Amino acid sequence: QVQLVESGGGLVQPGGSLRLSCAISGFNLDYYAIGWFRQAPGKEREGVSCISSRGLNTYYADSVTGRFTISRDNVRNMVFLQMNSLKPEDTAVYYCAARPATVQSLCVTIGADYWGQGTQVTVSS
Repeated sequence: QVQLVESGGGLVQPGGSLRLSCAISGFNLDYYAIGWFRQAPGKEREGVSCISSRGLNTYYADSVTGRFTISRDNVRNMVFLQMNSLKPEDTAVYYCAARPATVQSLCVTIGADYWGQGTQVTVSS
């Protein structure tokens, strides 16, 4: 059974930090690029950050560059998104997703084979 499960979301004040985790099972993570996406009410889904199957290539949306860091641990089948200096504009449901393709294919074209259920991130004072 293919499954991606996000965790780590919550309520945080502006300027604070959160670390999102994505636990993956049911397929060989070694061949999949993994990405984080987000969607806020009334807005389109956007690619936040993606990482290649071996962790050598990454993509970051301009809006999060310098604040967010993506990483992966293929041995533990985990992908993480460290989010620092959070802004109210970061408020959204965050999803992890997987595709056996390049970072660009996953994060720019937003074409994923598998999606998690999402975790809510709310940045507010």
